[in-house]
Order: sequence, then C-alpha cells, then structure tokens
Amino acid sequence: MSELPASRRLPTPWRIIEHAESFEIQDAAGHKIAHVYFEDSQARRDTMNRLTSDEARRVASNIAKLLKR
Repeated sequence: MSELPASRRLPTPWRIIEHAESFEIQDAAGHKIAHVYFEDSQARRDTMNRLTSDEARRVASNIAKLLKR
C-alpha cells in the first residue's frame, strides 16, 4: 500500500468526543474522521440496529488507534 502525500494525511493524535448518541473521532486539526452511533434503549437499539454505548466506544477507540501501528 502506498503512503498518502503529506497534504492528505490526518494528523495525529486522533481524539474521541462523546455526544448524546454518538462518538466522534477527530484528527489533531479538528477534522471529523468518523461517527459511531449508539443507542442505550433496548427497544430503540433493536429498531435502529445501533450498538450499545460500550460497543460504540470500543469501535471508536479502535478507529482512533489506527495510526498508532
């Protein structure tokens, strides 16, 4: 896999910001990389096919760790 030019890289460290129903992953410049949505209400989660907040936090954490390899 070829590397991206410096102008296309997402500067580290990446951080996770918790919102009411999602975790947002941002790069060091504040650019949004991803959102991982969750729902803690079992009935709504089943209807909306969303993760629990713990599952979403783990996914967001793994995304934020991608460039640490």
